[in-house]
Amino acid sequence: MAFVLWILAVILVVSGIMALVRRQVMWGIVLIVVGLLIGPGGVSIFT
Repeated sequence: MAFVLWILAVILVVSGIMALVRRQVMWGIVLIVVGLLIGPGGVSIFT
């Protein structure tokens, strides 16, 4: 389960960075923050 959350967090952060590149700042920030929250270094919403 932790590996799946890690993969999901990476996908969200990369998607957020891509949104920032496309000048969708709010969406990019939201994706990055959510990715950091569910990642292994953050506060997982599933535990």
